[in-house]
Order: sequence, then C-alpha cells, then structure tokens
Amino acid sequence: MILATPGPVEVPLFVRETFLKEIIHHRTPEFKEILIESLNRFKNLTHLDEAVFLSSSGTGAMESAVINVVKKKALTINAGKFGERWGKICNAHNIEFKELKYGWDTPASVEEIVSEIKSGEYDSLFIQISESSGGLRHPVEEIAAEIKLINPDVIIVADGITALGVEDIDTTNIDIVVGGSQKAFMLPPGLSMLGLSEKAVERIGSGRGFYFNLANEIKKQRDGSTAFTPAVTLIIALNEVLKKLEEIGLENHYENTANRHKALISAIESIGLSIYPQVPAKSMAAVYFEKAEELRKVLKTKFKINVAGGQDFMKGKLFRINNMGLIDEWKMKYIVDSLELVLEELGIRKYDSTAIKAYNIDRF
Repeated sequence: MILATPGPVEVPLFVRETFLKEIIHHRTPEFKEILIESLNRFKNLTHLDEAVFLSSSGTGAMESAVINVVKKKALTINAGKFGERWGKICNAHNIEFKELKYGWDTPASVEEIVSEIKSGEYDSLFIQISESSGGLRHPVEEIAAEIKLINPDVIIVADGITALGVEDIDTTNIDIVVGGSQKAFMLPPGLSMLGLSEKAVERIGSGRGFYFNLANEIKKQRDGSTAFTPAVTLIIALNEVLKKLEEIGLENHYENTANRHKALISAIESIGLSIYPQVPAKSMAAVYFEKAEELRKVLKTKFKINVAGGQDFMKGKLFRINNMGLIDEWKMKYIVDSLELVLEELGIRKYDSTAIKAYNIDRF
C-alpha cells in the first residue's frame, strides 16, 4: 500500500533503520550530543534563534505557544480545521481572543488582519502557513511584515506543520514556527518542534503551564537536556533526516518539491479535475471532486494507494494527495496514472495517458 496522505507520510527505509538500533538513555553524553546536533540543524532550517522539541503531536506545540505567548489578547486565523484549533485552545485556557474566519479555499486577507492589529488590542497572532484542511497557503510572510511595521511587539506564531521541510520559509518577521514529525520530516507521529525568535523567548519569560512550559524546555534544551523524558528514538531519527536533507542540499530539496508539485497539479488539471484552494500549498494537491469517496475507495482497493479525504463539510467532496518528503519518482507517476484510470472506472473520462504525459512535461 502506498501511503499518499498528507500526514502521516511514508517513512523511508533509512529512517526506519534508526529504530532497529539499541535505544540509549536520555540523560547520557551520547544523547546530549544528538539532541544539540538536531536542535542546531532545526534552527538552520527555520532561520530562527532558538529551537525546542516536545514529545507530543503538533497540537501540543500549538497549545504550548498559545499558553506561553498570550499575555493580553490573541488574534487567530481560521480557514480550516487546524486554524479553528487556535480558538479552541484559547477557549480551553480562558484566553481572550478574536477569530477571523475565511473559506477553506480562501487565503487570509492582509488588509483585514492589519486593520485588526491597528486597534492595539492584540499582543499575538496565530495562523497556519499551510492549512491542510483545504490545501491552502496563507500569505504569512506578507502579513507578518505588515504587522511588525505597525507594532513590532506583536508575536507572530505560524503553524508550519505542513510547510517546514517543504519550502524555505522567510521567518524574518515570524517569532514562532511550529513543526510536526509525521509530515515533511517523514517520521512517525509523536514529536513536535518549535523554532523561536529572541523576541518570542523574551515574551515567554518564566513560562506558563507544567508539561508545556516553554521556558523550562528552552533552558534545559540549550544544555542538551529536557525537562521531561523526550521521544528519544524520534529525535535520533529526526537528526538523521535533517542530515540527509543537508546532504541533498536544502535548496535542491525545496526546488525538487516545488517542481514535483507543479507537475502534480498539471497532471490533475489535465484530466478535468479542479484544484480546490485559490492559492495551493506546495505540501499537497487538494482536489475538489463530488465523487471523492468513490475515487478514494477504488484507488485504495484496486491500486493500493491511500489518499486523504475531506473533513467536516468537505467530506466526500475533496481528496488530498501528499507532496511532502522524499517521494520516489515512480510512486508519484504511479499515483498520477492510477488517478486517470480510476476516472475511467467511474465513467468520468476514457483513459488515454493524458495525466502521466502532463506530469512528465512539467516535471522534466
């Protein structure tokens, strides 16, 4: 079975092999060295001053950012199930916030956000870079730059769970970026990461919470330790993934991902299917299709390809194909070709190799 969902993604053999080795204790010089190495590599990837790993899903890192950063009032951006989560976290902790809501296919408005920030009510903004519910890319860098011109003390927190490792994110005006292990880092779920600016660390101060107190973790992890038992095997594996990406060259990896995404979109559109979001994220192809569940079923049962469906009101109307990580070229070609074969099976169009031809033209 080919796992072509936008998280968890397939775990490459070189990563799986790291889990076969003997585990090491987390309070040893050996692990300290690996932790510091992987933190430094993650800082290099995010272009931010600090890095912290948490043994949790990405949602845990989102929660830690909210409870440690907001001192006054938060502005949250909701254009999908994951943007909606910012408000739910605020509600759970009785943190004052206002939510700006957009369609799942619609990027956040720079003008509307700037207008809100000018009110002076907010000390923080929470937004997705890539909102994977609808495969949408928000103009986060532009939003962050405009906010910092108005008030440089507003802390910008960006969920980069389906963006880190996919593209080179300009974090010049971003204070915290959140990552997750099961996306472009090609690991099993269970490890989250935060890149932090000096301004974010200053805002956090002594921190809030117990397990998710970022001040405690920053202090400990600077010295190669952790406040609590870490996900040892996942951190070791992450270090190997980051090494591999460095060997490939991050610029080369980002360029390859972008080119593959362009070819995937071209192939999908060539057979009459529609890309759902107005501004697609490079991490996936989100396709609007009224028979999405039928298509997913045939892909899985006949062609052994598992793609993700839609959520909430988009259930049955959307399917999403992964474009994160190191994907074997033959697999993406097989997915594209199989997609066209399924359309013939569903009586939508006759198969004539249009998709794979379009993919090859744009890919190479």
